[in-house]
Amino acid sequence: MSDESASSPPAWTPPKVWQWDAASGGAFANINRPVAGATHDRELPVGKHPLQLYSLATPNGVKVTVMLEELLEQGVEAAQYDAYPVKITEGEQFGSGFVAVNPNSKIPALMDHSTTPPTRVFESGAILLYLAEKHGAFMPEGTAGRTECLSWLFWQMGSAPMLGGGFGHFYAYAPEKYEYPINRFTMEVKRQLDVLDRQLAVHPYIAGDEYTIADMAIWPWYGALVMNKVYNAAEFLNADSYTHVMRWAREIASRPAVKRGVRVNRTWGETSEQLPERHSARDFQAGTE
Repeated sequence: MSDESASSPPAWTPPKVWQWDAASGGAFANINRPVAGATHDRELPVGKHPLQLYSLATPNGVKVTVMLEELLEQGVEAAQYDAYPVKITEGEQFGSGFVAVNPNSKIPALMDHSTTPPTRVFESGAILLYLAEKHGAFMPEGTAGRTECLSWLFWQMGSAPMLGGGFGHFYAYAPEKYEYPINRFTMEVKRQLDVLDRQLAVHPYIAGDEYTIADMAIWPWYGALVMNKVYNAAEFLNADSYTHVMRWAREIASRPAVKRGVRVNRTWGETSEQLPERHSARDFQAGTE
């Protein structure tokens, strides 16, 4: 019997009716709860630009800041935005103002004040699609190309919970490491990486020859994973073996807009990598001085 098997917990019989154990442990346990809605009154700040982003530089948040910075890189001035951090470990996503923008209390959330009334957009994939359609960018024009792009966008939305809430939680954040869940989710994540590697073996980008919102959705999760930016698991997953994913991940990481986008709403790490709030392009220059 392996050491891991010997340390496995005894079988657990679920109760007839589940009860919330607030002290269940694990990272983020203090903010997890089985009910929705606001826990306190807190209005959101509003800056000078029509687009107001409330987020954090987690993979889901990075999707949107990369998209906005890519639009600005293309000269789309209507994509100027203000970005405010939402400190999820402190429960700010349960403030009344944020819940009004996203009733699901997850980052990122966007308010577009260029419409009357203002349009709220929540869920990172929905925000990417909204911005792509609004500005006519990073989405193939033809039916076949658009469909391929959306298929990969929704692939990410369905697959990432297996990576984040599954593998990431049990490998990096759970109070104890147990063999069964780690093996179960590692197998699935490696299968997903193989899906991407096979696709990228014959295409430069996820959805084909064009850089699209599919790349912007997938890169912050799977690009960061193979480049060892999340979970510190690249060696465990033998990430270098996914050569096409690695090539793609490094190419995306080298894009100027991506370099800016990963800094926005980042409140940890090296000071030079942080930009807690973003209001103009000058903020990036100030952060490196």
